[in-house]
Amino acid sequence: MRYATICGSRTAGARGMHIRYLHWNVAHGWRGADALREPPQLVLYFGSREQLANGQRHRELRRLHPDSHIVGCSTGGQIHGDDICDNEVVAVALRFAHTQVRLVHEVVETRDASQACGARLARQLAAADLAGLFILSDGLAVNGGELLAGITEVLGPDLPVTGGLAADGTKFEQTLVAADAEPAPKRVAAIGFYGASFRFAHGCAGGWDVFGPRRKVTKSQGPVVVELDGEPPLGLYTRYLGEEEAEAMPSAGLAFPLRIHDEAAPDRQIVRSVFAVDRGARTLTFAADIPEGCTAQLMRANFDSLAAGAGEAGRQAAGALANGIAGDKLAILVSCTGRRRVMGQRTQDELDAVAAELGDDVVRIGFYSYGEIAPPAASGRCELHNQTMTVTVLAEAAA
Repeated sequence: MRYATICGSRTAGARGMHIRYLHWNVAHGWRGADALREPPQLVLYFGSREQLANGQRHRELRRLHPDSHIVGCSTGGQIHGDDICDNEVVAVALRFAHTQVRLVHEVVETRDASQACGARLARQLAAADLAGLFILSDGLAVNGGELLAGITEVLGPDLPVTGGLAADGTKFEQTLVAADAEPAPKRVAAIGFYGASFRFAHGCAGGWDVFGPRRKVTKSQGPVVVELDGEPPLGLYTRYLGEEEAEAMPSAGLAFPLRIHDEAAPDRQIVRSVFAVDRGARTLTFAADIPEGCTAQLMRANFDSLAAGAGEAGRQAAGALANGIAGDKLAILVSCTGRRRVMGQRTQDELDAVAAELGDDVVRIGFYSYGEIAPPAASGRCELHNQTMTVTVLAEAAA
């Protein structure tokens, strides 16, 4: 494994953010860089559901950082520097010089309560100097689109909000989020960053190719598509995937997302992945709402385009990061579990493409998700995406 960009003691200027990287596996337990001179305000960690479910990793991090906010989630694979791992846990401890950090979290009992949950989180974090918001949410029990609608309703459309939905590999059984408590399902965590020194840059891009005719969503109920061009959508996917692959849905459907275009919002084109299947009704549930009357078109992978899309996300984030940064810089990469499944061994290409844009002085960590949160370049309004690479860079300006 390659650790050059993330391990070792960080020696940037004392007036900016400092990072400590930590890494756990069965063979050696926790390892990391030298301890920070002062306690970190925030510890972020990502791991498989199997490694997080019993809470042991969280308790160990709490013993290491008794006074810090500790936030994490289950994933479809962890990103650390140039590598991807599955049965390990990766973490960063962040010490800010001038930025204030607040953590709030809520439990969502039903998907229908997602918007109200987002509004509650936003009201707890609202302040004049709120500079950015990073979200980790349960990936199965929460409607991510409605969650963001609730946040935007309170905080407005201009505040940058990024993050991702927790994952469970390709199992779609249970996802976990930790927020100053051991990992649990149905939880949403929101981290607010405050102050004029905080820098929050982001990028978002896909790279999928559309194919086949455009189809109209003739009947839908929130995230459930009942009819495409008057027919049950499961039949469409069965024709393209074949009977055997269709039986493996929803995981097999990750290779064929839908691009959704709403004529009422021409600058808003989003990608949605299959989330669940009702074989009796032959309907498909997607990760967020798909409006009735919108246009849908199937998409498929082009490996070179997917890697180029990841590079574009890195380019957007790097371009948005202002000069005059003091201390370390952290890039949080959130990519889709479906991209990893489709790209296979070529998944490394998208990490390399992002690294080439960000440069060697940016610490990189992240995870594969069931949904990515970021403002697309076209609209600038925070959205829930599927099948994208999103890049969030955290840093502090010189005082």
